[in-house]
Amino acid sequence: MRLQDKVCIITGAGGGMGKTAAQMFAREGAKVAVFELNQEAGRKTAEQIREEGGSVEFFACNVAVEGSVKQAVAEAVKRFGQVDILYNNAGIMPAEDHSVIDTPVDIWDLVMNVNVKGVFLMCKYVIPEMLRQQKGSIINIASFVAFLGCSVPQDAYTASKGAVVSLTRSLAVQFRPKGIRSNAICPGPIETPLLMDWLVKDEEAKRIRLNRQPSGRFGKPEDIVNCAIYLASDESDWTNGAILNIDGGITCNYF
Repeated sequence: MRLQDKVCIITGAGGGMGKTAAQMFAREGAKVAVFELNQEAGRKTAEQIREEGGSVEFFACNVAVEGSVKQAVAEAVKRFGQVDILYNNAGIMPAEDHSVIDTPVDIWDLVMNVNVKGVFLMCKYVIPEMLRQQKGSIINIASFVAFLGCSVPQDAYTASKGAVVSLTRSLAVQFRPKGIRSNAICPGPIETPLLMDWLVKDEEAKRIRLNRQPSGRFGKPEDIVNCAIYLASDESDWTNGAILNIDGGITCNYF
């Protein structure tokens, strides 16, 4: 197993890519700390992993609230003794997020609080634990929209993911000399409930997006998690500050 006995915190692990990551990491031997705001969803993920024989615990956490993050990280360290991997997956993409000219300020603030502040707070409280052991891997989930504009904008989401990319590079420079690697994965459109709820309702939007996708399909959560397993494993010891577009080739497509 590629992650045998490594302790991994995964945020937003109650559904979508986070849930898939928790399940796949556990199958690779990781001890998984499920961090999730939705307690019912978080507990369900943990129960399913436990039924498969995996080592897992659920911790209620709102990544946008410092006290919640501090407490959840402390509880996870108390339970598992260490943190080897931080998988910053939690993120939101509200329907009200449009162009800067018509996105409500409260929606902008909400997206930034979860998508950027959440990564900041998780790193703030996990990195000191990694420094104590002089080893760790931070995996930040950004997005291909950090590099591309869109005629149907989601400007808060786009800006937040650009910030995650820049923060990842800064972490990589600061902390690799101390044993901690930091990398970001930028998924293309992935078949998660969040995206499919939007696209399936609009067949024309789905057709347009697939026409620009060289792979001819949307990604699956497993496509992203397979890359994350590499970044979490010791195989990626020399991979640091990498911004990996796992997008089926959509960012290469001019027309």
